This record gives sequence, structure tokens and C-alpha cells, in this order.
Amino acid sequence: MKIVAICGVGVGTSGILKVNAERALARLGIEADVTASDVGSLAITATDAQVILTSPELVDKIPPTWADIVVIDNYVDHAEIEKKLLEALG
Repeated sequence: MKIVAICGVGVGTSGILKVNAERALARLGIEADVTASDVGSLAITATDAQVILTSPELVDKIPPTWADIVVIDNYVDHAEIEKKLLEALG
């Protein structure tokens, strides 16, 4: 399974979200490849992604995709990330 965490530039906040998503997935016992990307590269980095993690302000910038788009309001809220990943992954 592939998950892509995105932010505007692909360096800072997507990296934080990537690490926190990996921690949440470990607690849930779910194996996934989590990568960080900028929204501009998403068409390439998320071609085979099942989930895209993003902030509310970037949702409209995500190109058409088959991936589930999961909006995270607080990138450091482990409970929110865990809950939303569990909902998206089933």
C-alpha cells in the first residue's frame, strides 16, 4: 500500500505528516510505504497511491486521482491522524 503526504513545497510539513502517519500506521499494525511530496509533483508521486494525506487548503489543488484524499487538520495530532487513516483504510 502506498500513502503520499503532501504540502505546498514538499519539504517541511509533508515530512512531519509522513513521520506521524508512519507512527500511526505502526500503532495500527498496518504496513504501508509513506512518502512526502509537494502538490505540484503529485501527478507523478501518487500515480499508484491508495491514500493522499493533505491539509484543507490543498484539497482543491490535487489533480484527479483514484486515491482516497484524507484531510488532516493538525499534522501533529497523532489521534486525528490515526483515526482518519483507520477510517480510510478500513
